[in-house]
Amino acid sequence: MEHTDNQIILRGYLKTQPEFSHENHRQRFFRFYMEVPRLSGTMDCLPVIVQEQTIQSFDFCEGAMVTVTGTVRSHNIVSNGKRHLLVFVFASSLFAETGSPINEVILRGILCKEPIFRRTPLGREICDMMLAVPRNFHRADYIPCILWGKTAQDGSALHTRDTIEIYGRLQSRIYTKVTETGQEERTAYEVSALSAQVPDIFP
Repeated sequence: MEHTDNQIILRGYLKTQPEFSHENHRQRFFRFYMEVPRLSGTMDCLPVIVQEQTIQSFDFCEGAMVTVTGTVRSHNIVSNGKRHLLVFVFASSLFAETGSPINEVILRGILCKEPIFRRTPLGREICDMMLAVPRNFHRADYIPCILWGKTAQDGSALHTRDTIEIYGRLQSRIYTKVTETGQEERTAYEVSALSAQVPDIFP
């Protein structure tokens, strides 16, 4: 059974067909992408990893609405001598369901880096955090999180090893990375906090 410190539910539209991702302990896993619209109309395109047995009887039709429940996971890979953090949804259930789009995440974990507080050019307050969320077998997932406004102010008072619980959504963000060979367009995944609670700081 998964920790209740890490829960996500998504309802959105199938973007791609599942493709083989990897094999672990004789279990085969597949990756697909789904699109979940925000209230603003912007689409978050999110990667989902699922066990083969979960999708064997599922009819994948691109553009169809699907509901996924599971956890937010991370995995470190090394490419060209550099380490990259992959963030994705690990699905425990998958079923066809119509209705309003959903993107809800609850995380409870420990700060593994000092939070970074900043302001946008328009003066909006932002706090970036890296949250270590416990997983079974004494492992953890490292999830980038972003807090806004008053929540960002309060979060900036925290320090490494402090515990925080975040409620928000998983979002995708396209950015430009300057490399030795030029500019590359990349996608980052992070949890955007709608609210947060910390002992002795948040009421």
